[in-house]
Amino acid sequence: MATMGTPERAIPPLDADERAALESWLDFYRCTLAQKCDGLEENQLRDASVAPSPITLLGLVQHMAEVERNWFRRVLAQEDAPPIFTPGADPETTDGGFDLAEGAAYEKALPIWQAEMDRARKNCAAHALEDTSPFMGGQVTLRWIYTHMIAEYARHCGHADLIRERIDGRTGV
Repeated sequence: MATMGTPERAIPPLDADERAALESWLDFYRCTLAQKCDGLEENQLRDASVAPSPITLLGLVQHMAEVERNWFRRVLAQEDAPPIFTPGADPETTDGGFDLAEGAAYEKALPIWQAEMDRARKNCAAHALEDTSPFMGGQVTLRWIYTHMIAEYARHCGHADLIRERIDGRTGV
């Protein structure tokens, strides 16, 4: 059964400064996705949503590990960080972790995702919100990356909510 000892999901502070608000909202959605996976068996985590969509909770965890790596390592920190779940693939053309390889398992994906989140926090701590990094022929700020990541997680948490409801009827986490 999948469990990560998910901490209580903290409501972001209502009176935080901008950086604390962005960090808190991102952590809120990270925790939401983890809670959507909590308590499920491996086969349930691999269960596709609704045809024709192949999206699974495990695929969402893998995808978010890839997205964390892309934005906080490749873009923000300009690190050479190859794709995780499709080794050797071009980061620009890979599926982003949604596809489940033969040996894919939550117990393998979870620590990878957690490590990418930890690395993201460290990389962000080294930058001001106004700091820029090269991206698509221009510059992108850490503020923009935070905002994008919050939107990315929120969208995928919606997917996760629907998948979880279909699996066992659980909603509202």
